[in-house]
Amino acid sequence: MGDMTNSDFYSKNQRNESSHGGEFGCTLEELRSLMELRSTEAVVKIKETYGDTEAICRRLKTSPIEGLPGTAPDLEKRKQIFGQNFIPPKKPKTFLQLVWEALQDVTLIILEIAAIISLGLSFYHPPGESQEGCATAQAGSEDEGEAEAGWIEGAAILLSVICVVLVTAFNDWSKEKQFRGLQSRIEQEQKFTVIRAGQVVQIPVAEIVVGDIAQIKYGDLLPADGLFIQGNDLKIDESSLTGESDQVRKSVDKDPMLLSGTHVMEGSGRMVVTAVGVNSQTGIIFTLLGAGGEEEEKKDKKAKQQDGAAAMEMQPLKSAEGGDADDKKKANMHKKEKSVLQGKLTKLAVQIGKAGLVMSAITVIILVLYFTVDTFVVNKKPWLPECTPVYVQYFVKFFIIGVTVLVVAVPEGLPLAVTISLAYSVKKMMKDNNLVRHLDACETMGNATAICSDKTGTLTTNRMTVVQAYLGDVHYKEIPDPSSINAKTMELLVHAIAINSAYTTKILPPEKEGALPRQVGNKTECGLLGFVLDLKQDYDAVRSQMPEEKLYKVYTFNSVRKSMSTVIKLPDESFRMYSKGASEIVLKKCCKILNESGEPRVFRPRDRDEMVKKVIEPMACDGLRTICVAYRDFPSSPEPDWDNENDILNDLTCICVVGIEDPVRPEVPEAIRKCQRAGITVRMVTGDNINTARAIAIKCGIIHPGEDFLCIEGKEFNQRIRNEKGEIEQERIDKIWPKLRVLARSSPTDKHTLVKGIIDSTHTEQRQVVAVTGDGTNDGPALKKADVGFAMGIAGTDVAKEASDIILTDDNFSSIVKAVMWGRNVYDSISKFLQFQLTVNVVAVIVAFTGACITQDSPLKAVQMLWVNLIMDTFASLALATEPPTETLLLRKPYGRNKPLISRTMMKNILGHAVYQLTLIFTLLFVGEKMFEIDSGRNAPLHSPPSEHYTIIFNTFVMMQLFNEINARKIHGERNVFDGIFRNPIFCTIVLGTFAIQIVIVQFGGKPFSCSPLQLDQWMWCIFIGLGELVWGQVIATIPTSRLKFLKEAGRLTQKEEIPEEELNEDVEEIDHAERELRRGQILWFRGLNRIQTQIEVVNTFKSGASFQGALRRQSSVTSQSQDVANLSSPSHVSLSNALSSPTSLPPAAAGHPRREGVP
Repeated sequence: MGDMTNSDFYSKNQRNESSHGGEFGCTLEELRSLMELRSTEAVVKIKETYGDTEAICRRLKTSPIEGLPGTAPDLEKRKQIFGQNFIPPKKPKTFLQLVWEALQDVTLIILEIAAIISLGLSFYHPPGESQEGCATAQAGSEDEGEAEAGWIEGAAILLSVICVVLVTAFNDWSKEKQFRGLQSRIEQEQKFTVIRAGQVVQIPVAEIVVGDIAQIKYGDLLPADGLFIQGNDLKIDESSLTGESDQVRKSVDKDPMLLSGTHVMEGSGRMVVTAVGVNSQTGIIFTLLGAGGEEEEKKDKKAKQQDGAAAMEMQPLKSAEGGDADDKKKANMHKKEKSVLQGKLTKLAVQIGKAGLVMSAITVIILVLYFTVDTFVVNKKPWLPECTPVYVQYFVKFFIIGVTVLVVAVPEGLPLAVTISLAYSVKKMMKDNNLVRHLDACETMGNATAICSDKTGTLTTNRMTVVQAYLGDVHYKEIPDPSSINAKTMELLVHAIAINSAYTTKILPPEKEGALPRQVGNKTECGLLGFVLDLKQDYDAVRSQMPEEKLYKVYTFNSVRKSMSTVIKLPDESFRMYSKGASEIVLKKCCKILNESGEPRVFRPRDRDEMVKKVIEPMACDGLRTICVAYRDFPSSPEPDWDNENDILNDLTCICVVGIEDPVRPEVPEAIRKCQRAGITVRMVTGDNINTARAIAIKCGIIHPGEDFLCIEGKEFNQRIRNEKGEIEQERIDKIWPKLRVLARSSPTDKHTLVKGIIDSTHTEQRQVVAVTGDGTNDGPALKKADVGFAMGIAGTDVAKEASDIILTDDNFSSIVKAVMWGRNVYDSISKFLQFQLTVNVVAVIVAFTGACITQDSPLKAVQMLWVNLIMDTFASLALATEPPTETLLLRKPYGRNKPLISRTMMKNILGHAVYQLTLIFTLLFVGEKMFEIDSGRNAPLHSPPSEHYTIIFNTFVMMQLFNEINARKIHGERNVFDGIFRNPIFCTIVLGTFAIQIVIVQFGGKPFSCSPLQLDQWMWCIFIGLGELVWGQVIATIPTSRLKFLKEAGRLTQKEEIPEEELNEDVEEIDHAERELRRGQILWFRGLNRIQTQIEVVNTFKSGASFQGALRRQSSVTSQSQDVANLSSPSHVSLSNALSSPTSLPPAAAGHPRREGVP
């Protein structure tokens, strides 16, 4: 970083320091400049300035072992001097901004203009004689009061426009508020382990202060900058800051710098926090970008980013999700496609809109032609100059009728219904333990056809207990009696388990009387420690004799080693290594085994085969995980070459093999049965032994004995899907996946390959929609590749949560079934709304159109149409989109990606109800005055008072819609439309509320609503005709849909549109390494970041780029609002990419090719 930037940005912080300078041994400025150095420079600087990291801890008044005292005044002071671990959020849009955005709607603008013209004309009276001779229809109807009231219609239209705008804005505002709530919820979830007053505690990331001692382990996302003070085998992926994808090994003497936003890929350790919030490396970049973003904001009205910019706890730079907050450039995010539903809806809305436009244009043309022909040709009237305003007024009236037809035809409620439905579901899904990070995931889940689930912790309780052991040549079927075990063996066993496990793993006393002891840390290790306690031994005593600092070397567990080993120095200067891991892997490396008297005896390969048969396979068939514990002694000199792992991890002596039970969660078999009934295949992908996996799969009901299915290991899977050259072939995968149920001993790459293979398969007519669950860092690629990724909220690592779409806050498989239910419910809610909306659209458009053609005036006036539009669009979308899901949703198969939105049954309902409504309305229009013995309202002149006749038509129309709204609750042709209606209070409130307002409008609406009050018997008839809808609904339900072959379905996505361009342009080869997968497309903008660090002038480029970006934003339509949530995952990001997106606005394809330069 250049000096100028430091002094620029941080002058404000220096003022604080001068006053507090003496309290700590280093200032904010010193620590910041220290954290900007890398590897060797940093080590030199620490030596020169402070001495060593211990000295820095002393200056920060913290102890590397005990941590901070954690007293409130001390923490407060640290926050004051060094800042908080928090990046201030961007401001949300104000209500007024949202109102302004709602006003941008084209149809509304046209209406406003028409209304203003109409207003202006009503106030304009030409001088001189009255215009008796101007138009035939004019004479005789106007009395004085009415002429004065000409302005009311214009004013009423403006008022209803304001209503529509306010409702839209309010909906947007509440949506935004919900997203912010969701965001802060996601952030509160993020906790980190620190040591305070000698106790290990988990605190929210925002609470971390400078001087804290943080414990870091495999899978963490570092929340602040710090110095590495102790640990082993720590490897960090720093690509989110440097763009280099190689993992960086950290050590106290070579490279102790740990930076926020980087991922721990291996190992564990402790660090002292030296910079938080805006002073951390990530924070500095944000501040730089924020400065560029500010000026840009002023010009940029349409910044859609706000949705996600909730109060940003220090959520460091995101993985590949980042770099992209602009809807336009979603190209290389893993949600490449618009969500299926949105694709179908957009298409449908466009089709309906076009039809509406044509209809309204024809309406206007016919009205104008009829009027001119009638006035000037038939009646041979001359066009008199003083009559011009009157004629113009007629034309404006015709124009308003036309626009009203358009307003009614365009279903602007569609995007709203989707948003409401999704937002409502997301809120409710929280209660079902689903924390949704990307809105569209919720709806995609409804289409899921396959779930690839982890075993440990998802299908099982993740509470490990040792239930069998093979010790001293005896196979114990339950925990052995401690007295029956040789003392030497016992001591070795206890040491091997207590020392060779993470010291953060412990078993604590239960919280309540009678509960089970609490397991903290790695669950497998907890199971082993529990075994030590069951043998009446104490692991804590062993650990206090051999504290973590004294461990000589640790080989941490990773997915390649599948074992963990710890080397200690014995009192006689020789070394001993304890090892534990998957039994078949560790046993292969054993050449001795302890016998019943605790002496090692030779262990030959044939002994090993016998042991596998007699001990390991029976254990595995009972569904147990088998773990082997072993050790090896090394002489003190020559000291072994610890880096040569193959030689070190060999010639072991086996102490024992234990069988660990991880019981299946009680609710899982039922949940899996529901999935299978709902047409979803559940597959288990696990790292466990194949026998264990098969046993658990049978317990869960994933496989049923006697069925035709495959259970294979990762190794065999790879042999089967690769050709001679070792390349993966899709045809080969297609032969395997349909029958595959269990994939055991699988590597993360296998999981990714399987998911990709199923998604890319063309083997079935429907493209498969795959959900994946994962908890480990190595599951990242598969979670990203899947259509919906579920991460575990409790056991999951930060990296897994980053890559996921939904976080299961209780780690429970049955919550996934709830997600499926909600997803299907969203789909059905939208369909219900569509069925209702389209009936109204068809009827209203035809009535306005034919009415205008036959009687030169629409039976439904502009203001009435707007009211109908408001109830059917906005309120109905609320009422129908918030139906709670029922178990019956799980009784049908998934819809699939190219099923049309409007099924035949729905088409039958829409047309059937339209026929009923049109018949009645036209009957009323043409013979209504005779039936009710009232004056006819047809052919009324301009400005004539409202007639009872047309009021009855309007009222009947609304009553029919109200009762049809109840019909719309069922879309699969069910008979009982009232089923569960009281479970949805919103629905009842809206129907009753609409009814009440309708009474007020008819009785007291008067001139603005073109209504005249009705008598009670007329009201009764209106309601009676409305009730007829329910009876007619039953009639329609009787007609079998299968007979109606001529009905077309609508709103389907064709296969061709299914695959957007971006996917085709993607790099053809997808590299399977976890790291690369997480990094694609990032390199592009990180290069940009690096430049920014050296060259603040880029800010100016942002300014010049802003107008371009503004243009980009303006294109994003209403529908894109519901997609903005994709940015939710990272509010911090939002501001960052907001600024970045202008100079790096490359075409979407470029995002897939990291070689292009980003910033000009």
